[in-house]
Amino acid sequence: MIERIHLAIVQAVDSHGSLTAAAEILCVTQSALSHSMKKLEQQLGTDIWLREGRSLRLTQAGQYLLAVANRVLPQLALAEERLGQYAQGERGALRIGMECHPCYQWLLKVVAPYLARWPDVDVDVKQKFQFGGIGALFGYEIDLLVTPDPLYKPGLHFEPVLDYEQVLVVNHEHPLASVDYVKPAQLTREVLITYPVETDRLDIYNQFLMPAGVTPRRHKVIETTDIMLQMVASGRGVSALPRWLVEEYAGKMNVVPVRLGQKGIAKQIFLGARETDSEIDYLKAFVELARQPSHRRSARE
Repeated sequence: MIERIHLAIVQAVDSHGSLTAAAEILCVTQSALSHSMKKLEQQLGTDIWLREGRSLRLTQAGQYLLAVANRVLPQLALAEERLGQYAQGERGALRIGMECHPCYQWLLKVVAPYLARWPDVDVDVKQKFQFGGIGALFGYEIDLLVTPDPLYKPGLHFEPVLDYEQVLVVNHEHPLASVDYVKPAQLTREVLITYPVETDRLDIYNQFLMPAGVTPRRHKVIETTDIMLQMVASGRGVSALPRWLVEEYAGKMNVVPVRLGQKGIAKQIFLGARETDSEIDYLKAFVELARQPSHRRSARE
């Protein structure tokens, strides 16, 4: 009863705002599109849209159908892509999602030898998802998720591939550069520079500042690691990053890592995948390569 074209129509109208625009995107006439959806509404016994002037508003049933379309259409597209690759004798494509901004440099150290070993597999890296990282896995938008904070859900498997320490980054002349470790209260006068991530997902907040009831003087958001570290190097703030990444930049910029708290903040990088895909040879090979000691060392060098 519900066909792929119906899902595509609902999704296209939601994305482009009108039946006319949806008809152009889907390469069908507007009358054919309207007839198809009217027939579906009659079969289902409920409206998908309500007209409000020249615009359309999804009903509750329409909203549900849109959610189904957003889940199912990517899976169908992936199935067609994979089957086409099999038909042409190709291996496939590995789509990697990033939920860890500073992990990109580490990922490059794994991707380079992987591409050399698997020349018939394409690799694509995505950093923004419609449903978030976990939703992107369930929605078949990505095949692997790189994250320091796994959410264990039925149907997903997470493998730890790298241990690291989260540290404070300061200018080499900063007063905190010479201390053995930083206490939360010492950051009350600092400008804290972070990636554009919710504060409750930032380790320096949820594992260091919040438990002590402390907030920095100011919180500044920057998207790129290079600019963030340049700001720190120029004395315009402090940040929190993996020790291996800070040490990698320390030779290029005037920045140094300082332990957060007497015991430090221990973290791990995880690779998450769907359990049903865990035995795909080229996906399994990427996880095994990421776990090799050489990549653990290179992340710390």
